Amino acid sequence: MSSIELRMRGLQGNPALTQFKHGIEREALRITPSGSLAQTRHPSVFGSPLTHPSITTDFSEAQLEVITGVHQSVESCIQELTEIHTFIHHGLDEELLWPASMPCGISNEEGIPVARYGESNAARFKEIYRVGLGHRYGRVMQTISGIHYNFSVPDAIWDLLAKIDGTSSDQKARDDGYLRLIRNFRKHSWLLIYLFGASPAVCGSFLQNKEHNLHRLDASTRYLPFATSLRMGPLGYQSEAQSHHRVVYDSLPEFVNSMIPALVESHPVYAKIGIRDGDVYKQLTDALLQVEAELYSTIRAKRKTRPGERALVALRRRGIEYVEVRCLDTDPFDPLGITVGTAKFMDVFLLHSLLTPNEGESASQSARNLDNQAKTVHNGRDADLELVAPDGARRFADWAQEILEECVAIASLIEDVSGESDRQLIVEEQIEKVKDSELTPAARLQQLMVERKQPFASLGLDEDMMQMSLSHERQHDFNEVARQSERDREAIEASDEVPFESYLADYLSFREEE
Repeated sequence: MSSIELRMRGLQGNPALTQFKHGIEREALRITPSGSLAQTRHPSVFGSPLTHPSITTDFSEAQLEVITGVHQSVESCIQELTEIHTFIHHGLDEELLWPASMPCGISNEEGIPVARYGESNAARFKEIYRVGLGHRYGRVMQTISGIHYNFSVPDAIWDLLAKIDGTSSDQKARDDGYLRLIRNFRKHSWLLIYLFGASPAVCGSFLQNKEHNLHRLDASTRYLPFATSLRMGPLGYQSEAQSHHRVVYDSLPEFVNSMIPALVESHPVYAKIGIRDGDVYKQLTDALLQVEAELYSTIRAKRKTRPGERALVALRRRGIEYVEVRCLDTDPFDPLGITVGTAKFMDVFLLHSLLTPNEGESASQSARNLDNQAKTVHNGRDADLELVAPDGARRFADWAQEILEECVAIASLIEDVSGESDRQLIVEEQIEKVKDSELTPAARLQQLMVERKQPFASLGLDEDMMQMSLSHERQHDFNEVARQSERDREAIEASDEVPFESYLADYLSFREEE
């Protein structure tokens, strides 16, 4: 019996299979009724983006980031996401949320306002970081949006796995387990890009001064016939400089040690930009990464940070707490950008990644991961596509089918405990997508544009959120959270005691004391 079968048998019938924790983050551009990027400030009705727990901004002042709390139930997580979106839609006046991952209606870099957070040191830090991103990658790339799916494993599962594997259940064992999950996820993330990729086309305005091989669909739309997620390819969230730096995921100390040089050593490309021009900051630092969040990856190891604490220091001190999946396109067919079915499938896929044996990720395997991702991005819907496995070339459909059949068994494990009847059906729906690429979101979106002769720039928005309303009590709750966030921002600004230069130097120093 294989290791994954032993682990599955050991987990069978255990109620802990219903105790995974979930959270969802969605980025979305605010646009005008004519489809251009909004030039207005972050709406005051949403409170302070510096301190609001649920509604903030990403790169741009016009790029909302919606954040749910932590939920044990997928349904309750989606319910909170629905309520936040309902509150937002009724606070946008005439503006709308762009429904796709790839931006449109952007005429030039100067037309993309960088997010503002206030006058505190923390606010300046966040703004300068974004200014730096603009200098490094261009502001247009930073307006690409997506879905982030956060997932954590309950203590009881870790205890069971330790018993099954004959190991301890301490934090090191959990770190090792999360890193095994991450390695397997990186090895198989091409499958998620195929199943949920929804960016086979881009607006012509996005391609200004960019080299590409996209085909013309209409006067304003460019696409690739078999593409799945251009967001996850060279035209999307990618960094040429980062591609030459290998991050190691074999153990937490190795991960931390492989990250530190990228955060502290000057990089020649970014040194040319300069850190300051007189009193004006152009970036936080000239290292490969200004902060840990700049690392482009399909999945991240995460730990909640304390005030002023670096993400890497938090991981080194207290270990991995959860993972953040970052390769999901916004679903343009759903007003929330993600469905209950997608979220439930993610749980199954992530549990599969946790249970599957994986002894390490070599440099050659890391290169295969990137190669398979690129092939799926550009040609994922080509029936003849082959990927590269450790033992040689594999037909895409065969490999995908094999993984998904294992996921059916894992879905059954969860159903046996939860009483749900839809997990296996959700996985089987993904198998149907592998059998028929026309069922994928990318194909559906492309068909919509071709058959209806609808340019990417004129994608319609589902008005379901506008038809919904919050109860008086929930509306009051959201209004009070917004007001409290403004009070919190003011308190932070009043509590600053050191100049920004000292604040920045302290943050960049990697202090280890508790």
